[in-house]
Amino acid sequence: MYTQLEIETLLEGKLQIAYLNQPETYNSLNKTLLRELRTFIHEGSKNPETRCLAISGRGKAFCSGQNLKEALSLGDAKEERIIQRIVIDYYNPLVKEIANCRKPVVSLVNGPAVGAGAMLALICDITLATESSYFSQAFVNIGLIPDTGGTYWLPKIMSRQQANYLAFTGKKITAADAKNMGFIADVFSDENFTAETTEVLTTLSNLPTKAISLTKKAFNESYTNTMEQQLDLEGILQQEAAETADFMEGVTAFLGKRKPNYQGK
Repeated sequence: MYTQLEIETLLEGKLQIAYLNQPETYNSLNKTLLRELRTFIHEGSKNPETRCLAISGRGKAFCSGQNLKEALSLGDAKEERIIQRIVIDYYNPLVKEIANCRKPVVSLVNGPAVGAGAMLALICDITLATESSYFSQAFVNIGLIPDTGGTYWLPKIMSRQQANYLAFTGKKITAADAKNMGFIADVFSDENFTAETTEVLTTLSNLPTKAISLTKKAFNESYTNTMEQQLDLEGILQQEAAETADFMEGVTAFLGKRKPNYQGK
């Protein structure tokens, strides 16, 4: 099914990790890889057994961004609007798939994340990185603008000044600086990265999945809702959460003073 991804299934199917498996190009993004990533997210979202999804990279990099050789080989960039077609047909559907996924999507940044590769990491719900990794909005270095959701998310996950600075200059920032800027969720030492992130993924895989999905939906809609609309939405989604089996399990476990056993239902 997958030719450019390596899929690892853990925790009896509750956790699935997709590794970008093109280390010879530092996991650069091409049409096939983007299509496979979208399929991975889509299938995981609708699979009732899957509780958490993750994306990482094989080799020395997380992702070096768009494979420029492929893009330039597809035709005349101006006359045939090649770049626009790639963005519309391959990048935008992946961004939407991750945003609308009913499971938490975590990026495990194991090395450099550059251009569209940086944005692939950042559009995930939670971004975890090794100390040695770095991020760069390198689009400007070849005369392009941030895509892969960059112009939407960057000004929202950091200040406008910081977003401008990184997008205008393409400056590399360390994982530690990225965390301090609110760019990513957490940083772990290279030697402990697998153990630490596995613990996070295991926790997410055993939490009430539908509640996480509804929280994600509420957060996403908050960017365009007024306060009144958001409060109304909270009531609607809270009722939906209260009708799940996991809510009853959580309440029963709390009253019984035991650890809950959530099923993601």
